[in-house]
Amino acid sequence: MSLADTVLAVNNDLPIRTDAPVHSGKVRSVYWLTEADSRRLIAEKSYDVAADAPLAIMVISDRISAFECIWHGEGGLQGVPGKGAALNAIANHWFQLFRDQGLADSHILDIPHPFVWIVQKARPVMIEAIARHYITGSMWRAYAKGEREFCGIAVPDNLQKDQKLPELLITPSTKGILKGLPGVPEQDDVNITRANIEDNFAAFNFSSKADIDLYEKLLSDGFELISKELAKLDQIFVDTKFEFGYVTDKAGNEKLIYMDEVGTPDSSRIWDGAAYRQGEIVENSKEGFRQLLLSHFPDPDILLNKNRMTERAALARDNALPEAVMLQVSKTYVDIAEKITGEKLTLSENPKAEIIEILRDQYGLID
Repeated sequence: MSLADTVLAVNNDLPIRTDAPVHSGKVRSVYWLTEADSRRLIAEKSYDVAADAPLAIMVISDRISAFECIWHGEGGLQGVPGKGAALNAIANHWFQLFRDQGLADSHILDIPHPFVWIVQKARPVMIEAIARHYITGSMWRAYAKGEREFCGIAVPDNLQKDQKLPELLITPSTKGILKGLPGVPEQDDVNITRANIEDNFAAFNFSSKADIDLYEKLLSDGFELISKELAKLDQIFVDTKFEFGYVTDKAGNEKLIYMDEVGTPDSSRIWDGAAYRQGEIVENSKEGFRQLLLSHFPDPDILLNKNRMTERAALARDNALPEAVMLQVSKTYVDIAEKITGEKLTLSENPKAEIIEILRDQYGLID
């Protein structure tokens, strides 16, 4: 079997029984189960959810996106070997640690396969909850141009690139386009202030204004927990994105949970501690791939300028990256997953066939 065959690039064509369209995102595809299958699995597996809760199968892929495009490699590589399994393994590790430490649950109910989650439907909070402990990336670029206020929070003068911030900075942005909110542009992923959230908490899908404090606590506590654990591995948790939502448990209690993924190389920047102390930035996250793309192409402005999206899409479509590049990215993901979980990541030779067999024989979801 070739290297390309081990990559799960297409994940929205599995024969999972569903009566709704498959939602396919940049990396994950979501199959909403029939009401009958949801009820059956809740009863059979004793999931802690309401008997009529909608369930879904979430299947990750090995696709890699950056600068809002999907990239591919030579030799038919339509993704990065091991990337999907690495992301899920890391997220599973942190979600379990959050539960063990009494922070909050996640949307995940079951993990049938390294590429697969069974999840409950959540009502998402319409916020990309971003936390930053170092000034880098887009924040540094804005700071270097003279900005000193981020999401309504003032930061001091004389900060240096990649320096640790005086305190953890919460810089939320919108998740999706929210209309009719004073002071909030009708754009996806636009920065907002805490005052914007307080004034429009219902529009952001919070059940109460008090839950704004809870979301910030879960964000900062989750960040601190991951940061301390990574520090034990001499890794620096630089910044990250969390997402939150509401679910109802078996007893009918509504609760705020973590959802999507947490602390992964796709949603976070992770730096090597030893290199940082020597004045060097070594990325153990997708940011390394982004930097590689910026140096690989002669005109990096195409990747940074949103007014050149047509050119950017053509760049990703028409350029197969060298296999060595894809394998370098694979090593970054696999190495950090094994470092975080303390376990060797076993890569499947045919993940799609394995997923089908498990969901058919153990969950009765494939005819």
